[in-house]
Amino acid sequence: MVQGQEGPRARYREQTRAEIKATALRQLAESGVGALALTRIAKEMGLSGPALYRYFASRDDLLSALIREAYDDAATAVADAAAGAEAAGQSPRVRLHTLGGAYRAWAVAEPHRYLLIQGAPVPGYVAPADTLDRARAVLGPFLPLFAGGSPGAGLATLVAEMEAWLASDAPVGAWVAGYAPDTALDTRRAAHGLAGAVLVWAQLHGSVGLEAVGQFDGTGHRGDTLLTTQLGLLADAFALD
Repeated sequence: MVQGQEGPRARYREQTRAEIKATALRQLAESGVGALALTRIAKEMGLSGPALYRYFASRDDLLSALIREAYDDAATAVADAAAGAEAAGQSPRVRLHTLGGAYRAWAVAEPHRYLLIQGAPVPGYVAPADTLDRARAVLGPFLPLFAGGSPGAGLATLVAEMEAWLASDAPVGAWVAGYAPDTALDTRRAAHGLAGAVLVWAQLHGSVGLEAVGQFDGTGHRGDTLLTTQLGLLADAFALD
């Protein structure tokens, strides 16, 4: 009896939470994160403010839910691309372009969600600790590409810093080994993977971030052209085949 009563109630709660998040995303797409307010969402949904707070304790609580889902969707896009690239037998160089292109495609299709996971969406907001693992899941498929590369002398300082990071932070080594098992007993290769992941993250954030906010409009080049060029240079720096 109790279980039968709780089942529909739990389903209704999840359905309402999903509707709240969908409404919030529409408002983000239309007006930006600065205009996001629980009272505005409640009004659009025909709910009272107090009723909405039964589902999300605060605006930051809602933002955290949206950020978690954005990271998860970005990670899925990259992971699916990685699986397809592996099935197609793509070389590391081609895979890099495939993964980077998948990330860009997700971001430019939903820029309002992409911007949620780049920095603090609103002043004073602090993302929950579990978003770190979600962010790492986005980058994970890139790790084995660079772990098998041979970074040039110009990357020696960065590689050394990554080795120091691995030595001082065991969870980072576990993360790298989870995506590139061959690095579990090879710190140098793990450092190569980390160095590449850090660089590709910076390049994706820079190029895709500018495109997502319209900074390339009227500049005479396309976002995909710039990203392809950047990733090609990165592949050269690591001597990816």
